[in-house]
Amino acid sequence: MMDLSNYDPNSVSNPNNNIFGLPTTEDDARLVILPVPWEVTVSYGVGTARAPESIFKAALQVDLYDAETPEAWKQGFYMRPVDGKLLMKSDYLRKEAELYIDYISKGDEVSANQFMCKTIKDINEGGIYINQWIYDQTKALLEKGKLVGLLGGDHSVTLGYLKALAEKHSDFGVLQIDAHCDLRKAYEGFNYSHASIMYNALEEVPQLSRLVQVGVRDYGGDEWDYIQNSNYRVITYFDREIKHRQFEGDTWRHIAEEIIEKLPQKVYISFDIDGLDRKLCPHTGTPVPGGFELEEVFYLFRKLIQSGREIIGFDLCEVGLNMENDWNANVGARVLYKLCNLTVVSN
Repeated sequence: MMDLSNYDPNSVSNPNNNIFGLPTTEDDARLVILPVPWEVTVSYGVGTARAPESIFKAALQVDLYDAETPEAWKQGFYMRPVDGKLLMKSDYLRKEAELYIDYISKGDEVSANQFMCKTIKDINEGGIYINQWIYDQTKALLEKGKLVGLLGGDHSVTLGYLKALAEKHSDFGVLQIDAHCDLRKAYEGFNYSHASIMYNALEEVPQLSRLVQVGVRDYGGDEWDYIQNSNYRVITYFDREIKHRQFEGDTWRHIAEEIIEKLPQKVYISFDIDGLDRKLCPHTGTPVPGGFELEEVFYLFRKLIQSGREIIGFDLCEVGLNMENDWNANVGARVLYKLCNLTVVSN
């Protein structure tokens, strides 16, 4: 492993170095970040497919000193290059999806249009493809003893990684920070939609014993029914309920500890950036009023570590892109750094 003890964190970040300016290689890194430039099924704003590249650039400005985990970076973080072919495939299928969404929005019958039948087939095959690609990549990294973080892209990218983790961990939970439940079945006809990721994970990954969702403030009646009928496999802390409890005098400390009590020993963190207040992520794909301050989420993660639980992996998804300023990427880079630090420390 590369010795980073003599690396000067106060030096100007060398643009030829890797994520956070670290002179780390994949072989040397304890944690590898896998960028997934994929946003085929997004249903509102676009831009998340190019978030990994913008976050990489913004990460060069992140100060390596973290008072909670001051030495964590010395274990080495490495982000793989963005796969250009995957991005091209996403761009192509995204255009197809836009045509399809426009078609069905007018109430037209899909079965009556041969082109639209082929389009939905291609998009769903694309979902199968990306799930398998991510599974193959993450499985290989896990077999090398690496810790792995996914950097989306939209939230649909999580499934393949969860399947790889399920081969290593017989029981684990997911802590989901999100404005949405993502429990819809085949949303808009897309089997592997970003709005269906947790539904698909619960249906296809039996090792996922508990899903705890935090910050949800936009959901459908079918998602509510799914939660109610899950026999507590899904526990959702709605943003409205959290705030009402605080208005009545409850503390975030007490609520955070209660959330963590619901999780098993091994925890995967799935962080959709739209779980935050929109001022922190103005160009995320599907923004919703409300949400957390960043320090509130970091406090929850801190409590998770203090409880002795192990973070087995994470994803960061739905970071938007704005060509005029990099505020989205700036916040995203800091979230990514915190997740990297906490993951290596918990292991």
